[in-house]
Parts: sequence; C-alpha cells; structure tokens
Amino acid sequence: MVTDARLHEMAARLTSVPGVEAVLLGGSRARGTHTPESDTDLGVYYRHPLDMAALADAAREFGGPEAQVTRPGEWGPWVDGGGWLTVDGSAVDWIYRDVARVGQAWTDAQAGRYEFHAQGGHPLGVPDFAYAGEVALGKILSDRTGTVTALHDEAQIYPEPLRAALVDGLWEGDFLVRLARKAVSRKDTAYIAGCLFRLTGVCAHALHGAARSWLINEKGAVASAAALPGAPVGWQARVDAMFAGGDIDAAADLVLDTADACTMMGR
Repeated sequence: MVTDARLHEMAARLTSVPGVEAVLLGGSRARGTHTPESDTDLGVYYRHPLDMAALADAAREFGGPEAQVTRPGEWGPWVDGGGWLTVDGSAVDWIYRDVARVGQAWTDAQAGRYEFHAQGGHPLGVPDFAYAGEVALGKILSDRTGTVTALHDEAQIYPEPLRAALVDGLWEGDFLVRLARKAVSRKDTAYIAGCLFRLTGVCAHALHGAARSWLINEKGAVASAAALPGAPVGWQARVDAMFAGGDIDAAADLVLDTADACTMMGR
C-alpha cells in the first residue's frame, strides 16, 4: 500500500498544478478502516481553468508512462473526472472536485436544500451534500489557499436545516410504498424493487440526518444506518428480509419505524 509519506509527496505535487487548490484523502484510508487491498482515494479540488497538460505530467510521474487523467466532465456531472493510477504497485484514484460546486453544496446544505443527482455508478443518485460530507470526513493532505481546510472545520458541525430536511424527506418513503402496492397487480417486479431500493436509501439518509452523521455514498449505507445509536432494532436484517421477499408491508413498517426513530433521535 502507498505510504503516508508518498501520499503527501503526491499531494504537494498536485497542488503545484495550476488550477488545483487542495488534495484530500478520502474513503476507507481516511477513516482508518482500509485493508492492504483497498484503493486509496484522493480528492483533487480544482478551479477552472485546470492545466490538463501539467496534471497529466504529474500522473505520469507517479503512475508511470501509461497513466492518464480525464478532462473535467468526462465521468459525468457529479463525479466529473480523474484518473485510476497504479502507484508503487497499489491502486490510487484521483477524483476531481470543483471547489466552486463544493462551496455551493455546503451553502445549500446549511440552508436545508438537497437533491439526489443522476450519476453513473450511483443507483440512488449523488446527494449534493455529499461534497461537504467528504470534506468533513476526509484528511487534508495539501491546501494551497485554505478554502477546503475552512470548509473541513465548519462541516464538523452537521447543519440543523439539513438534518430537518432529510427527516422530512421520509414523505417519499410513504409515497413509494403506495406506488409499489399499485405495481403488484401488474406483476411489475422490477419497478417494485426500484421503489424498495429508493425507499431504503431515503430511510438511511433520514436516520443519518437525525443522528447528525454524514452519509456520502450508497455503498454500506444500510449497515451504517443500522449501526447508528437510536436506529430501529434489527434494521439491517429487516431491510434484507424486505428485499428477499419483496415484502411491501414490511417496507411500510420500516418507514414508520424509521420516522419514529428519527423523532426520538431528534429530542
């Protein structure tokens, strides 16, 4: 696995690229839950214009002559680009983050505004507040302007308007239950499964909001929600059973119990 010293060397080199302001260590490495097989995620925080030629040079310095990086936007609107590098025999992912967009996401989160945005590889969608959550949970390796460091410090306090908005978002869980019931007579199992998946995501985000805990990805969201203090007893097992049986009644109960738990956690 890439050493901490090597990561700091890489971060310093990246912030010498015109347009790159900061580099943040994210993922399991930042949380201390990584294994020797884990990829290392580096958020590359930039402003336009980003010097692509200089960035490509930096990628080849660390990843070898075949290393490549994308232009912003090539991976989609919310995970907008980066590079998959092999550094010292280990996978290191450079993931772009537009500093202006990150700042706007933080402003919106503080006001209780959020949306889930379509993005390849994210079946629920990318919640825009995940940008702020990533900064809050990550470790800053290099910051040329101090902007990302300031956001990191501010985002340690979870915004109360966002907490309230995510809990209020449970209305969609009830709505999805009703939609799933209507699909039973059509035997539209794919649509029912989609409703149950989104319902589970809405509930997981509501529980994290109520607990004032950042949730930034669908991966592991159910287990993370189940581990929160105050989460409904057996929440993860209930979700698993709901999917195994396509049980819409169980889904309705899950939404109700999640709402009750959120109310108790908010007191």
